[in-house]
Amino acid sequence: MTLRSLLAISCLLMPLMASAHSLKEGERVPAVGVADRGELMLDNDKFSYKSWNSAQLPGKVRVVQHIAGRTSAKEKNAGLIEAIKAANLPHDRYQTTTIVNTDDAIPGTGMFVRNSLESNKKLFPWSQIVVDSNGGVMKAWQLEEESSAIAVLDKDGRVQWAKDGALTQDEVQQVIALLHKLLKK
Repeated sequence: MTLRSLLAISCLLMPLMASAHSLKEGERVPAVGVADRGELMLDNDKFSYKSWNSAQLPGKVRVVQHIAGRTSAKEKNAGLIEAIKAANLPHDRYQTTTIVNTDDAIPGTGMFVRNSLESNKKLFPWSQIVVDSNGGVMKAWQLEEESSAIAVLDKDGRVQWAKDGALTQDEVQQVIALLHKLLKK
């Protein structure tokens, strides 16, 4: 096979490899833990971190958003986050879990990313924010770098819908409808 043929084949297969996340409908997310940093906790206006792992996801219907520690990644699915806020979902049965890969941040911006997360935690204390400074979740779930992935989990922690990359407006509406359906069960 010539170099030209190999290059052509790799270019054709690249989009398939890029979308090959390991979040499978009907299954739990692949097991992963975050010990370095971890879940951002807020207690009496003091921030701390505790270890987090994917075994903690069952119990509530949730949207899990995994984002690179970059503004461009956060903006990819900002429309969904706004739609979730507008839906006013019940905090006792629904939770957003945001996992931020600070290993995939623009060098030198890590402190700014963490400050932004702390501000968000103050605004939305019921949300779960996980800081993954080693990129372990991205690797375990085979997600794209510099991106944003969304997974909808039922209360048993099983994936009901997932996409790595920006959602279309139709997909945002599909996710909101799915959340309402799951919350009625």
